[in-house]
Amino acid sequence: MRQRVNQRYGQGINRQWLGKSTPNHHIRRIHHILLCLLHMWTILTSVSSHPQHGICQLIQRTAVCNNGSLSSVPARLPKDLEELQLNHNNIQTLQNNFLLDYPSLKTLSLACNSLEKIELNTFQDLKLLQSLNLAKNKLHVGYEETSHALKTLPRLTALDLSENELNDEMIATLLQNLTSLEYLNLSGNVLGRLDETSFSDLHQLKELDLQRNIMYEIAGAFDSNPKLQRLNLAFNYLLCLTDFHMTQLVVLNASHNFIEWFGSRQDLNDTFLLETLDLSDNRLFFFPFLPNHSHLRNLYLSHNNIRFYEHLADNSTLPNSTTTVEFYNMNKYSGNVTAQLWDEHSWRHHISRDFGSKREPGAKMPVLSRLQMCTNCLETLNLTSEQFSGSLYELDVSNNRLNQIEADVGMLTALGNLTYLNLSLNDIKLLPSGLFSSLPSLRSVDLSYNNVGFCLPEESENKTDNSTTCVDWKNIASLRQLFLKGCNLKIIPSSAFTGLSLTHLELSDNPGVIVQESLKGLRTLQHLGLGNTYIQDFDFSHFQSLKSLIISGNYLSHLPPSLLNLDLKVLDLRDNEMSTIPSIQANTLAQKLHTVFLTGNPFNCCQTEWFRTFETTKTINMVGQSHIECEDLIQMRYRVEKFQLFVCNQTEEESILWYILLFVPICLSFVGISIIVLLTSKPKMLPMSIKKKCLKPTSY
Repeated sequence: MRQRVNQRYGQGINRQWLGKSTPNHHIRRIHHILLCLLHMWTILTSVSSHPQHGICQLIQRTAVCNNGSLSSVPARLPKDLEELQLNHNNIQTLQNNFLLDYPSLKTLSLACNSLEKIELNTFQDLKLLQSLNLAKNKLHVGYEETSHALKTLPRLTALDLSENELNDEMIATLLQNLTSLEYLNLSGNVLGRLDETSFSDLHQLKELDLQRNIMYEIAGAFDSNPKLQRLNLAFNYLLCLTDFHMTQLVVLNASHNFIEWFGSRQDLNDTFLLETLDLSDNRLFFFPFLPNHSHLRNLYLSHNNIRFYEHLADNSTLPNSTTTVEFYNMNKYSGNVTAQLWDEHSWRHHISRDFGSKREPGAKMPVLSRLQMCTNCLETLNLTSEQFSGSLYELDVSNNRLNQIEADVGMLTALGNLTYLNLSLNDIKLLPSGLFSSLPSLRSVDLSYNNVGFCLPEESENKTDNSTTCVDWKNIASLRQLFLKGCNLKIIPSSAFTGLSLTHLELSDNPGVIVQESLKGLRTLQHLGLGNTYIQDFDFSHFQSLKSLIISGNYLSHLPPSLLNLDLKVLDLRDNEMSTIPSIQANTLAQKLHTVFLTGNPFNCCQTEWFRTFETTKTINMVGQSHIECEDLIQMRYRVEKFQLFVCNQTEEESILWYILLFVPICLSFVGISIIVLLTSKPKMLPMSIKKKCLKPTSY
């Protein structure tokens, strides 16, 4: 009975789970399984027949197939692709049939492929292609066939041919009839001499990059490019730029050349659209002859040999000198130029000016915003006579030979927009009284490495002259950053920074300067530099906003406890006398710091737990980590990151053994020396002792 019940119960379960089992049902199930297998087989065969497809990443209508060691263009990509990236592959020849499946391409990039040539009909169907990147290839091998292929691109506006070992002739061939080009990059090739035929077909060109070639001549090269706005000539071998007349140009970068002379055509009444002129890192001897009318905002003249020659006009000091300088090799513009080159008057077939004229460069640069002239040969700077533009925002004359700055109150008031002033690395001893307090927008001043100190209270009260050898910084409300490194400061008055809201103060490289009392009121400081000031301890509790602190090159034997309450992000502790950082302090700092400098300290090799704490904290960058060293008991130096801590984990017995091994040789040496001295002083003692013990009579 029980067995029948179980059989019925089992049959019920089978009916519930399997339902009714009929022949048609089995046929449908088998048919469904076969369809699934067929679908899987189709997918697998398509993948196996096109293995290259798997290396491409599809993002909307862009295919990224970089770094795939491809020797051809992948097939079976979507036909509506608009951008295809094939950088860093091994495509040496772009064959006619490689791109037939992608007629919608607008952007194609083939940089870094060792590409030697592009076959004639490769681009035949790419009528929509606008941007083509062929940088870092070997197109000098097959440039002629490549040039024919490029001519079939009617809408090409951007072309990158940089670093392809192309010379002047090759470039002229490649660029023929590319009339739609607007952006062209030819940097890193071997172009030497350009002329009026080099870019004669590029009438729509707006931006041209020619940096890092070997160009030495470019006469008339851009006369056929009336729409050119940005031109980069940096890192070449140009000796001069004369007859500059590209009125439409907005940005010109001619830095890092060998330019001794820059002159614009002075007989043009048109306004030059030039806004940025970079002539830094050249060999300019004179201030450039700028257009009479321009929109110049940024003028970069750093790292040249510029100086002003007004003193040559003073025959009382140099009676045998001339007031003109003769120039040659300047084509039709050779001639004379007067000593006062800063305020040149005219420059036509001969260059000359009347000394009585007061036309100043400010009239030529009415909207000048940035003037950088660091690392030149300037000896004096007269802000009044130079008539700087009232829009001047940044003035950098650092690293010159300046010993004096002159200015009247009216001129200083006119410089109401001046915000950044860099006078560092000069030999300034004399400044106009109230120079900095008269500039209402001044935020940053760098006077580092000059011999200018703080005015003492009595000096500030009794000041009557127009010039002074010290500076009164009090109550300059706009000032935020003050850099006074290496100014030979000894005493800073307690009221020196009254009324200031400084965020950056740099006083490093002033050995022995006393600063504790004068800094207490600067509660807004975010950066403080006290490196190489010989401090042994310091209370930083007043500076709760501090984020960056430099206290390197001092005599700190321990970390000032007041630092632990600050939210520091950068801490420079290099070249002090610290032997360790206690674990509690290290853990506290590890939670806050982003960057720490610790090299040059005599750390104890057996107390380097702080190093492991910083090392395991992923948010801290220990600059020079592999160069942080420690010393053991016998002052042997090791790199902390490679020092084995088990050397320090010795038992007391092992320590005693080391002491015994250390002192036994010393004791033995002392005993030996004593015996030698004793025998030397009493030479008969040894023979007598031997007689008594060794020569006794023997009884038979």
